[in-house]
Amino acid sequence: MTEIIGVRFKSGGKQYYFDPQGQQVAEGQGVIIETSRGLEYGECVQSNTMVEDEAVVQPLRPLVRIATQKDLDTVAKNREKEKKAFTICQDKIAAHGLDMKLVEVEYNFEGNKILFFFTSEGRVDFRALVKDLASVFHARIELRQIGVRDEAKMLGGLGICGRPFCCSGFLDEFQPVSIKMAKTQNLSLNPTKISGTCGRLMCCLKYEQDAYEDAVKRMPKNESFVETPEGVGTVSQVNLLKETVTVRLEDQPETPKCFHNCEICVVRNGKGKRPEGYVAPPPEELAKLRKVTPAEEPKSLLGSLDNALTDIGVAAAPEVPEETGGETAPKRRRSRGRRGGSKPAGGEGQPKQEPAKQQPAPQPRQKAPKADKPKPAPEQQAKPTPAPQGEQQQAAPAGEKKRPRRRYHRKPRGDKPQTPEA
Repeated sequence: MTEIIGVRFKSGGKQYYFDPQGQQVAEGQGVIIETSRGLEYGECVQSNTMVEDEAVVQPLRPLVRIATQKDLDTVAKNREKEKKAFTICQDKIAAHGLDMKLVEVEYNFEGNKILFFFTSEGRVDFRALVKDLASVFHARIELRQIGVRDEAKMLGGLGICGRPFCCSGFLDEFQPVSIKMAKTQNLSLNPTKISGTCGRLMCCLKYEQDAYEDAVKRMPKNESFVETPEGVGTVSQVNLLKETVTVRLEDQPETPKCFHNCEICVVRNGKGKRPEGYVAPPPEELAKLRKVTPAEEPKSLLGSLDNALTDIGVAAAPEVPEETGGETAPKRRRSRGRRGGSKPAGGEGQPKQEPAKQQPAPQPRQKAPKADKPKPAPEQQAKPTPAPQGEQQQAAPAGEKKRPRRRYHRKPRGDKPQTPEA
């Protein structure tokens, strides 16, 4: 086991292992490291950790010291020098007429070496440019040509997904991406949709490639001959994400149907002729391939919900009109009579609720036969509680239909409010 610390020199750059030399370094602290280019300033992204000897490339570079305030001031001064050097180098490139684009300028920690990163479509002869820059800065000058992907990583930006570039955020190294990945994932081959800002294929195509390759091994290919619960047919479309296939049945070729991968049995994978001597199984055996049965959970959920509401007395109210449909009409008339606020004719002091109670009294009169003399008439039973005149008028004979009660009552024209005498 070897004790190491992880250090990163640039935001989104690669992580390197160094020997802490017995010092305890916390994550996020600045450190001064001895590298092949001399002393460099970096940020600790992994504190003291023990790793296997095979995971470390020996010999490890040592940690010089933890960065002090003076070291941080030196780094800030170098950042200011980089901005000035960038402007000067652009002017020199324009003066020499070189076909190159300056991307970034980097000072080392000690300030005796300057790196100029540029992009160009071809080779550039910049020997005269290096002499001019050396005479201006009086330091060691180094020009490096980088690719467009490295340019996007240095400059940063937002991708078509709305998030910062993966290369400038967390990718340590660029992974190879090919157009075959886009074909495997059934993506549009339009370059504007599968290319990043740098003009190359998007790095995120690599993220899901393993999952698609695993799905391709389990799913049949297009034009495969398969058996389904509804018959035999040919695969016309494959959906790798949902793991479903669209099959064009021999019995119904005009209406393709969709099945899950677990519901089909592959007879021939890929294009080709129908197997010789193949006989389709009977429909009873093919029906056994269906694994997904129609779910009846919504009905059971509705039933349990109705039972729960019935227990608390909430569902009983809507069931009344279904069982006793004829009794709902008088209840509505009574409620409308209360809202109207009118008093029955001939009964000024009669309460509003009594007409509603006496209204069902005429019903037995219609059912009772007239020839049955021993039974008392309904009129005699109602004598102890005589109904007002207005109520007697409402009771219609047996052969006539009841006139529906109005929603509001108008006052007689003769009952005008009396004005007080002057």
